Amino acid sequence: MVVETHIQRIVKRNGDLVAFDQKRIATAIYKAAASIGGKDKELAEKLSDLVVERLNRSLPRGATPTVEEIQDLVERVLIERGHAQTAKAYIVYRHRRDMVRKGEIGLQKGGSVETIPWKLLWRTLAWNADHNCDSIEGLNEWVRSGRLPELMVEADAQYEKQLVVAAEEALQKGDVRVIIIAGPSSSGKTTTTYKLAQNLRKAGKELIAVNVDNYFRDLELHPKDEYGDYDYETPEALDLPLFNDHLDRLVRGEEVVMPRYDFHTGKQILDQIPLKVEAHQIILLDTLHGLFDGLTRSVPEAQKFKVYIETFCQVRPRNGRFVRWTDIRLLRRMVRDSNFRNHKPALTLGHWHYVRRSELKHIIPYLHNADLTVNGSLAYELPVLRKQVDPYFAGLVEEYDRQPERQDAIIRAHRVYDLLRHVEPISAEDEARIAGESLIREFIGGSTIKY
Repeated sequence: MVVETHIQRIVKRNGDLVAFDQKRIATAIYKAAASIGGKDKELAEKLSDLVVERLNRSLPRGATPTVEEIQDLVERVLIERGHAQTAKAYIVYRHRRDMVRKGEIGLQKGGSVETIPWKLLWRTLAWNADHNCDSIEGLNEWVRSGRLPELMVEADAQYEKQLVVAAEEALQKGDVRVIIIAGPSSSGKTTTTYKLAQNLRKAGKELIAVNVDNYFRDLELHPKDEYGDYDYETPEALDLPLFNDHLDRLVRGEEVVMPRYDFHTGKQILDQIPLKVEAHQIILLDTLHGLFDGLTRSVPEAQKFKVYIETFCQVRPRNGRFVRWTDIRLLRRMVRDSNFRNHKPALTLGHWHYVRRSELKHIIPYLHNADLTVNGSLAYELPVLRKQVDPYFAGLVEEYDRQPERQDAIIRAHRVYDLLRHVEPISAEDEARIAGESLIREFIGGSTIKY
């Protein structure tokens, strides 16, 4: 049977909204079972009923889950109901479908546009394999041998080489007036912006940073998610018409008086910061939504250079599947929020579904707009993040296990915890040897960069 549900739509990986269809869940389960000899369509349908019932209990009315969240829940239901072999087959089926999709995703401008930087991924994987850090066990060997500082130096250098190339390409483009560093939460935009600016200044360019956060609308005007939380992650939270007007005038050499956003009161205060950009200066933007067409529509494409950064981690745990890029960023944000923003890690984990959903809707569909893509993942960071979250992660998992209505957080917590418990944490002595300008310092603290 088909279970009645309040879930009307789901978010696909490319950000599109499509109608929720339980039959697709049943079909996927059946195909996974059939691949190992199963032929019971009725059982597949009953298991899909359980998935939908769990969705009904865990999500409030009006919620729009991602396809990734639903697939995670399918895996959990299969395992809990004793169908481990089918679950394994489903994981393989899901992975194959994902690989096919990654080759086809993002039809734009009348043709197929590649949004997965395959060359960058292969270069990263080859580098990791050459340095024996393409697996958790390989990373553990670096830690146990006491040679992790050697890997730290080489990995940091590899990241910085990308930004030398980025500066060279920006300069080669010609009459660039705006440089944009975009990427999802905790991908390393702040450090990347600083280092790219350093390279451009060495080439004689003068840069003027514009803080996009000052263009947030008053909090009461922000869209909310299904839990009633204000959504800072969507481009519609910004005063896009005012920002475009100011950007256009700055590029044309006029003076503007920018607003200032007060995060304590949730109010935008107009006419606070005078700014004029001279003809020899370049505007620098560090923002989640830098690739979103509507953010910088007032500036011609020929005058923009757009860099996208993501944590393209190419490390395999023992199960053979690559570590999820989003899980690396989740760990970074948990550490940063705890260290610098007085946010409890449980709160960061609980809201990550919301961050992820916004990325799928507002960032991923625009990746083809980037002029250059940077890998912000560091080969040695899992041991560093393991040490940082060790004091609280087990308790955090237990906390969410007592909240069955938060299935998204439970699934994510268990997945990340299972990953980290196989990672050897960095020693205090080696942690102290992380370079002051390393990207990872943006999250763990101790950076010598004056952001």
